Parts: sequence; structure tokens; C-alpha cells
Amino acid sequence: MASEEDVASLNIFDTLLKQGVWGPRENFSHGQVYTHRHKDVQLLKIKELHIFADNIDLEHSRLTNKPVHEILVLSRHISSTNTPALTLHAIGIPGELPYGDVGKSGGIKGTLIPPCTRFSALYRIMSSKARKIGLNNYYDITMEATHHGPILNSPTIYIEIGSTEREWSDPIAAEIWAESISECLGLTGEDELGKWGGAGKVMIGIGGGHYVPRHKDIISNSDIWLGHLIASYAISFDMNENFDSYPQGTWRHSIISAVESTIASFPGGDIFVHLDRKSFKGWQRDAIQKLLNEKNIPILRKKEII
Repeated sequence: MASEEDVASLNIFDTLLKQGVWGPRENFSHGQVYTHRHKDVQLLKIKELHIFADNIDLEHSRLTNKPVHEILVLSRHISSTNTPALTLHAIGIPGELPYGDVGKSGGIKGTLIPPCTRFSALYRIMSSKARKIGLNNYYDITMEATHHGPILNSPTIYIEIGSTEREWSDPIAAEIWAESISECLGLTGEDELGKWGGAGKVMIGIGGGHYVPRHKDIISNSDIWLGHLIASYAISFDMNENFDSYPQGTWRHSIISAVESTIASFPGGDIFVHLDRKSFKGWQRDAIQKLLNEKNIPILRKKEII
């Protein structure tokens, strides 16, 4: 899905159209649709900004009579440092209060959308292609913690180019993403990648900064699947170590939401948590361990994963 209000979104969208074998444009009330001639994949271009396109998957299914199994949203990335970046992330607003309120960048506070199962595959393919041509010398090749809207019902991933007009319009960046998407979805004629088959190790990353370097390192050096990544700013504790039960704060809701949402995308998967241990004090790690034990979700260290 792309948005007419987003330069980078249109850049990747147009590149995908040029690279693939697509049928003629069909016009619907929610946007323009192109259907791939050989795979069950559609491109949708909407007028509104995608982060506010709540339930667009239900509307698309109703209008086109096509079920929506997953959504790849093409988007620009904006950062305070204007760092060039190729990045991707799951969506939702963990840790923001009050729960149930609309977020400033779409979505509902406290609500996480199931992550697309192609998260880790897309990152590894994109990273490999970018490094092969030296694009990593200019762009930060990264991933981000779960954030922003919209509210959707299907597993979703955001695919982004950042962080200024120059990068948003870069044909090379768009080509890297278009090739990665095509390869992952099997549009090139090869077997598709990242489609969940019902078994495998699935990581949820907890803690760390927005660009999750320790979690990214594991995904870069393994073949495991990836669910939500929850940054430390979404995991707040309101009590010190002198507590009788669980400490207060958003941390429990954020972690439980990430676990439940990831399980929804990966039924039958061996779900585990990788903890950015340096982000937490000992008593906070103990509280997280206790909570995850109750959910039968193990915490694994890097040496136990790779």
C-alpha cells in the first residue's frame, strides 16, 4: 500500500510497478489497484496518508472481493537527525497513555497490530542487496521498534526510506526496496520467503533504543523469525525495587501486548524474548522474567539464539 501524500511511498510504488508484471489499473472508491499477473498480490495506492488509513484492509477486501492476508506499507521515514536510512518496523503504540486514545501519528494507544511474518526476511534481503552495492556507506541499514498507526486487522510491516526529500526521491533506494519486496513475495518467479509455515523460532525484542541495535544484530546473524520490537521508552516502571507484587507502569501491558500480537502472526511458533539487559535494572529484569515465566515465554541470551 502506498499513499499519494508520501514521496517515498510513491517512489517505491512506481518502481515496483516498473519491475513487475501487473495488470491494468482498476479504480475503486478507496484507491487505485494493480493486480500481479502471476501471484496473488495487489498494489493499492490511496490518497490519504497511510498512518491514518484505519481498517483499509477490511475496506479493500469488501470492495475488491479479495481477502487480505498481510500488508506491506510503503513509507517515508523521518528522524530528528535527518540520517539517511533504509528501515522497517511493525506498528502499534505500546506504552502510551491513556490507553484507547488516538495517537498523534495514527493508531490507538496501547494497541499493537500483528507483525507481518516477512519482517526478518525483508530486512536480511534488503540489507544484503544494499551492502552489495555499497549503499550502506550512505544509508543506515536498520530496523525500528514498533510505533505509530494505522489500526489494521492483518499482519503488517512498514517499509521506509529516510529521512529527507533527497532520500525519499532516490531511485536507488526505491530499487533496493522494490527488488527486496519482489524477491520476498516471489514476484520474480522464485520461491517466496518469509511466509509462515507453522514452525520455527520467533523472537520478540524487549528494551533498547528506538533503532534496537542489539536485537538487529541477532536478526542480521541468524535465520530466526521476528515479531514485535519494544523499545525501553514503552516499558516504564513506576516503583523501585521495594515492591511486594508487580511494580506499576506500562511495562506489563506493553510486553503482554507484544507477546499476544506476535503469537497471532506466528501460530505454533516457538516464541521467545531477547532482552536488552543493559536497558534494565536487576529488579526490573526480575519482574519481566516473572511475567514471562507465567506466560511460558523463555528469555534467551544471544549465545543461546545464534
